[in-house]
Amino acid sequence: MRLDQAYSGNVFICSSDDYAASKAVIYGMPMDFTVSFRPGSRFGPARIREVSIGLEEYSPYLDKSILDMTYFDAGDLLLPFGNAARSLDIIGEYVRGLLADDKFPIGLGGEHLVSWPIFREMYAKYPDLAIVHLDAHADLREQYEGEPLSHSTPLRKAAELIGGKNVYQFGIRSGSREEWAYARENINFYPFEVVEPLRKVLPELAGRPVYVTIDIDVLDPSCAPGTGTAEAGGITSKELLQAVHAIARSNANVVGCDLVEVAPAYDPTEQTQIVAAKIIREMLLGFVK
Repeated sequence: MRLDQAYSGNVFICSSDDYAASKAVIYGMPMDFTVSFRPGSRFGPARIREVSIGLEEYSPYLDKSILDMTYFDAGDLLLPFGNAARSLDIIGEYVRGLLADDKFPIGLGGEHLVSWPIFREMYAKYPDLAIVHLDAHADLREQYEGEPLSHSTPLRKAAELIGGKNVYQFGIRSGSREEWAYARENINFYPFEVVEPLRKVLPELAGRPVYVTIDIDVLDPSCAPGTGTAEAGGITSKELLQAVHAIARSNANVVGCDLVEVAPAYDPTEQTQIVAAKIIREMLLGFVK
């Protein structure tokens, strides 16, 4: 698999065509094969790129510009439609290559199951890995209707791989009784809120390799209706920006990130994909050192 040519199509604003010179690599994972409600997140990565043209290059929050950095957009990985297991293998293989090349991976989903092979590859390189997870849903099921490969299972798989006390969950406001019991016993679990508990725990992560995974449905549906499993009672886009900036300004060693579950068909206003593009810009400027 070539790491510098995964696609044809649009790219994220100001991305470079020089893979070798780029510290960060954006790549899309257009998969929504296991969703339990509304499909369509496989179209998220492409649309996030398209609306990124409306962004300013400069972030007044961080006083940085993406014009002053070099990053590569590899486009969307070619995933076999309907074959979740093989698609996850392809994602893992691609991320393994990025890490071997010392690149900072920034993934665009796609359903949240796409994060699972990334967690595995990150843990293989960073045995003391911590995961920071912002989401409406716990994603801690062992299976969904008998299927272990489900967008409701990736954080349970991660917890079993790296140890639940290395997983930090924020903003969760939905899940089964069993998931919540598991989270309270095994996970660093901060339901309903994001910014305040995140700021309190970030000193614990100083110096540690941290992978950040954001499901866009951590936002309230009034801010992000374009997602497959919208859940009332979420945070605002301002709070999500504050969370990203808190991580960026902390002493955590962020080693990669993703943003998943944007489903453009459910948001004709495009506010969901617009906020997603802005979050990607802020993660680029804040996380990539």
